[in-house]
Amino acid sequence: MRSRRGPWCSASPSCATSGSSQRRDWCLRFGTVPSAERLPGNRAPKNPKTVAPSAPGGSAYRDEVLKWCAEAGLDAAGVAPAIPLERARAQIESRIEHDLVNGMKFTFWRPERSVRPDLLVEGARSIVVGARSYAHSDPPVEIDGPVARLARYAWIDHYGDLKRSLTEVAAQLRRDGHRATVFADDNSVVDREVAHLAGLGWYGKNANILVPTKGSMHVLGCLVTTADLPALPVVEDGCGACSRCIPACPTGAIVGPGVIDANRCLSWLLQKPGVFAPDHRVALGDRIYGCDDCQTACPVNKRETLREPPPGARAGIDVLALLSADDRALAEVSDTWWVHDRDMTWVRRNLLLVLGNTADPADRRVASVLTAHLAHEKSVVRAHAVWAAARLGLDELIEPLRSDTAPDVSAEFARLPALRHDL
Repeated sequence: MRSRRGPWCSASPSCATSGSSQRRDWCLRFGTVPSAERLPGNRAPKNPKTVAPSAPGGSAYRDEVLKWCAEAGLDAAGVAPAIPLERARAQIESRIEHDLVNGMKFTFWRPERSVRPDLLVEGARSIVVGARSYAHSDPPVEIDGPVARLARYAWIDHYGDLKRSLTEVAAQLRRDGHRATVFADDNSVVDREVAHLAGLGWYGKNANILVPTKGSMHVLGCLVTTADLPALPVVEDGCGACSRCIPACPTGAIVGPGVIDANRCLSWLLQKPGVFAPDHRVALGDRIYGCDDCQTACPVNKRETLREPPPGARAGIDVLALLSADDRALAEVSDTWWVHDRDMTWVRRNLLLVLGNTADPADRRVASVLTAHLAHEKSVVRAHAVWAAARLGLDELIEPLRSDTAPDVSAEFARLPALRHDL
């Protein structure tokens, strides 16, 4: 069960205020986010400090709330106490200390906030955690040319559906006299930890939450409420001796059970701005956003029955078409992804890497888009176009750039012998 962000993500003030839905591999809205009370569905009551003295609670009421969750379309739900997340804080501090974060921030940015769900709503007593499945079968892909693959959770806006479901439940809690605020795709709370404490599932060795019999292909969100709802029991570990997810990672980013090295994780590297790590470009293959390998290798996920793809689901991207498009068209296609500062430079960079890994160099369209990007105004784009052309053996295209003095481009030419050795 994953967030669009992943365990660590980059803060971006523009993301928080843009109003668009932005996604990460793992990863929702990144960086600084608006106050939860200002988000749609979190309208505060006229007197937010007052809770009806007769507001219901207890086990029977909790079961009623869980029934509302199912009726609102959540595929799994649970209840956790609104307490400090001490284990999550220790894990965050350890990851930072061991240099496993690689610039990602999100809940790692302000752990004193993200591990204190008890402070998000005054008088908070409980956290209702919900999950929506994205375990869908592959929709048809009919593209003439190289195709860039999207991670399954990014095929449609699953987080939008999740927020709507949680907002319905929050509204019913408010009608009963409680305060309730929704947090999904938000850096205010470590959602995997509250999901674990709410009894939704256990931590897999790939760091995702696995719902018993349903697997990890879910997006997570929660609502914090003043309602007194007894917590559900924590689910015990179900992985046992299985460790199939660890060798399944194409870059060896799972460095220990439940420990991800963001310096190697393709999901994060695709979102991180700057030059894409040279050592992991070939392993990237055809991925444009996210990576599902550690999930598809999991036996629990293999047992989950895949649903029909929802309307509008898109598993693949036409690489040549997008590289031929302007930034406005790129922004429309990537509207539900998390892109640093909404800068289409990073989308072009990723598309060029996929082009280099998958295109047919005999296709004249390939040389055309490469030529255009070798003349791009941004040196980081030119640099990745150099790599793609060299990987495809189109050396004649890059010769004119040998005089390019931009550091990014010079570094690519310096690495060409190593690239050719790898080939």
